[in-house]
Amino acid sequence: MPAGTRIVLDGSDDAVLARVVSDALDRELAYVAREGRSDVDPASFLAISGGGANGAYGAGLLTAWGELGTRPEFKVVTGVSTGALTAPFAFLGQAYDRQLEHFYTDITTSDIMVSRGLLVGLFSDSFYDSAPLLQTIRNVLTPDFVAAIAREYRDKGRLLVVATTNLDIQAGILWNLGAIAASDHPRRAELIARILLASASIPGAFPPVMIDLEADGERFQEMNVDGGTVAQVVLYPPSISRSSGQVFGDRNRQAFQDRQRRLYVIRNSRPGGDFETVDRSTLKIIERALATLISTQGLGDLYQLYLLAQRDGIDYNVAYIPQSFTGKPREPFDQMYMRSLYQVGRETMLKGTPWHKYPPGYDPVPINRRTPA
Repeated sequence: MPAGTRIVLDGSDDAVLARVVSDALDRELAYVAREGRSDVDPASFLAISGGGANGAYGAGLLTAWGELGTRPEFKVVTGVSTGALTAPFAFLGQAYDRQLEHFYTDITTSDIMVSRGLLVGLFSDSFYDSAPLLQTIRNVLTPDFVAAIAREYRDKGRLLVVATTNLDIQAGILWNLGAIAASDHPRRAELIARILLASASIPGAFPPVMIDLEADGERFQEMNVDGGTVAQVVLYPPSISRSSGQVFGDRNRQAFQDRQRRLYVIRNSRPGGDFETVDRSTLKIIERALATLISTQGLGDLYQLYLLAQRDGIDYNVAYIPQSFTGKPREPFDQMYMRSLYQVGRETMLKGTPWHKYPPGYDPVPINRRTPA
């Protein structure tokens, strides 16, 4: 695969990521020149979080946004877990909204997973088999679909990136799907499918995805699982800064620093907790504790992106499931639940009230400027 296909999120690949961005800007500037323009347009970034079946919210929000005619062509789209499954549709634009709607309103639990049984689950690598989800993803990644991703990457310099977690090195991995799609590798579609599966493979629920790699003449496999194990939503690592832009030429550096940038974050979750009486059993306690950890981690990730946006002069916008939605699924991918949540996403966008300028619970007024009680 091309250099810059796989980027480790531990700071060691910051120069590689900066080169990916610089090369993408080269292609964008060339595209702008072919269009007879001299300057690049403002850049819009989209980061889509994990959330399992709650990804239906983000899908509804995106399709309604497309109908309004105000959804931008995103310079960068990133996705984690269910957000990784949404990201390719969002990247390709409104022409693929019908497929996105189908993905989150017509599928059922049987299209995603098959139970292995409690005993098998306890003594193997997961409680469920994710083969149905892999086949569902493969059905989406037709030659035309992959070719469309490749064109946007190659011709316009747009980036489609999803995150997995590499358990062998305990670090997040960014996968540059556009570079994979634009390569001439005969198994590029299958690799994209396995990366998307890995990003959505909840540890314990789904088996890890082993991805074949070759380095320094040696072949080996890396164990990849849900990207949400490291972060529920990503854009780029905080260690990336303007000093990383030393790879830019003068024109690129100016274009990179001067253009207006806007970040849209879709958090496929409610900001608060859900009350539930927890049974005093080991599995139920572990399940509830992990759900709590994921929820609070996701909130922290929103704050990290807000800090990143403030540092780098990016306009920050975040959408999340409103507290007024109180529905609960009867099974992991309850079709009726997903259809209901899909409509909530659509209605929120059509009403013009999806975006918030601050993360949930953040008060921008400094303490020393508040009026005494």
